[in-house]
Amino acid sequence: LLRSTDMFSAWESATSSFRPRQLIQKGVEIFKPPELHLKSHKPHITCMQEAPQDWSDHALWWEQRKCWLLKTHWTLDKYGIQADADLRYTPQHKPLLVQLPNMKTILLTVSFSSVVFKTVADICRTLDIRRSEELSLLKPPGNALNKKKKKEKNAQEDIWDIDLLSGTSGAAEYYFKLLTPVTIKNNESCPSCRLLSFTMLYYIFLFPTAECLPNLPPAELAKMFQPLSLVDKAINFSGWLDSSRSLMEQDIQDEDKLLLRFKYHVFFDLNPKYDAVRITQLYEQARWNILLEEIDCTEEEMLMFASLQYHICKLTLSDETLHHSKEPEIDEVEAALSNLEVSLEGGHTDKVLEDITDIPELADTLRLFRPKRLTLRPYKEYWFVFKDTTISYFKNKEASHGEPVEQFHLRGCEVVPDVNVTEKKFGIKLLLPVADGMNEIYIRCGNETQYAKWKAACILASKGKTMAYSSYKSEVRNIQSFLQMKSLAPPPGQAAPELDTMEMNAECFVSPRYSKKHKTKQVTTRILEAHQNIANLSLMEAKMRFIQAWQSLPEFGINYYIVRFKGSKKDEILGISYNRMLRIDISTGLPVTTWRFANMKQWNVNWEIRQVAIEFDQNVSIAFCCLSCDCKVVHEFIGGYIFLSTRSKDQNETLDEELFHKLTGGQE
Repeated sequence: LLRSTDMFSAWESATSSFRPRQLIQKGVEIFKPPELHLKSHKPHITCMQEAPQDWSDHALWWEQRKCWLLKTHWTLDKYGIQADADLRYTPQHKPLLVQLPNMKTILLTVSFSSVVFKTVADICRTLDIRRSEELSLLKPPGNALNKKKKKEKNAQEDIWDIDLLSGTSGAAEYYFKLLTPVTIKNNESCPSCRLLSFTMLYYIFLFPTAECLPNLPPAELAKMFQPLSLVDKAINFSGWLDSSRSLMEQDIQDEDKLLLRFKYHVFFDLNPKYDAVRITQLYEQARWNILLEEIDCTEEEMLMFASLQYHICKLTLSDETLHHSKEPEIDEVEAALSNLEVSLEGGHTDKVLEDITDIPELADTLRLFRPKRLTLRPYKEYWFVFKDTTISYFKNKEASHGEPVEQFHLRGCEVVPDVNVTEKKFGIKLLLPVADGMNEIYIRCGNETQYAKWKAACILASKGKTMAYSSYKSEVRNIQSFLQMKSLAPPPGQAAPELDTMEMNAECFVSPRYSKKHKTKQVTTRILEAHQNIANLSLMEAKMRFIQAWQSLPEFGINYYIVRFKGSKKDEILGISYNRMLRIDISTGLPVTTWRFANMKQWNVNWEIRQVAIEFDQNVSIAFCCLSCDCKVVHEFIGGYIFLSTRSKDQNETLDEELFHKLTGGQE
């Protein structure tokens, strides 16, 4: 290449003056597309070997510096390239194996020169997954496999081949490119044939993404199951790719295998009307989380998840079409305009929105417990009053006109359920933010109705909203239906299921550890009893219920990393969730301190010593070094969650990518 001219002119002169064979002889590595054979009735018609080739996708890759030379108006001297530099003239788009959350692997042609943030957006656009900013690519555990083992493993795996660079906008166009002219002609002349082709389209291409795959046999599930400690989880979570760098910059080669997963567990604007694929893949990721015990849940919750899986599996096998929830969505603005229109016409409004000047209150006898070290003090009864976003409690109802014993301000708190329906235990765990972490408060309700009202009020108060908000009643109904779903007894008036008339492999719907603990017939009975509480749900409603139940688990969305805090001499676990960070004792697995993102003032990274420093309100600051991964991974998690908190429904589908990289990229 001429060093005095820019690279674009040099490429143009090189590709026009040399044949591909001459380029290879001169040591230039190029991309040679597969030979194209044209079949015809005349056997002598073949493709010419000297067919013109398109070099527009090629670019120079600097191996030693691990960077692309994409600024073609720059000269080689401006890049700092010397005579001993090894440059590869290679395509920017290459094939990549991507494992979806449903464990299905597809082969895509993706950009290896764009940053991972854009590459994931292209993949999601092809798969019709909205909100690509919530997903990212993860290296599989034990990624250091040699090429031979990797090819043998890929040869045994069922891989779907989808071409991202074919210029198509979806699976339909890709399928019609594979159709022969005879097939297309027949479809045009025969409407039923054309209908058949679209039916084939649905099952061939949308099935892996929009429909749930059947559960694995117990033997296959047992092979995948590996009990994970916090240290194991920390190692698995260390493989997230850097969103601000390209794939080749992170040593990813063509036909390597990466996992496409929901990285940030804040699912914005999850709408069944537009998110069939997204909801299905979310359900699949949650299902595998439960089956492989990557997240802890109780036996009662395991049976609830199993009954939902069984219901979804039944509806999927019965070819039920994807449809939306029976309950219409209530938009506050539309509801207000509708009420105004009816009232102006002299009609009677439907009371969808409450009068904001009339804020409801809750007052009832509840039990309170404040955990302290070396104490066995039980729950104690008090008279509780919930007003606005504050809980006050008194010694008794008569003392409620005076000063309360204590007040809790719930704005910014975390509400964790502590429920066991079988044992009639309805508790609410409140994590209240303070200067040095979080204070734990346990409130015990007497029955399901009381629990639903108080928990719904706490959830709204944590977001700074009162019970006058329009979604309070729907939140109460959702909690009540969730409790009914967790109940293992059949609804009143329904007989217990007959096992002889049902065919179900119960071991497919629970984790291998749970199936070993109980007999198959016992597990089957309990799943079928729990299934009667959700038998009327549609397919999409069942998936949404599964996702909501997954989100209600205490460990939902926590990523673990092994760190060493400044001033400490032992390794500890740092847990990062969508709204907080936890300092966890590595030996006991118990949280020591909790810090919320809402109280964070600033964070930065010392890239020389690879140390993350975070400053909170009230002069609280922490600093730590990452041991299980690079500090950039933790830095990106913090910045990514803060970026996602800026989203609103007023925005269009386009994202502020510059802001994302500003919050997550760092000044390395």
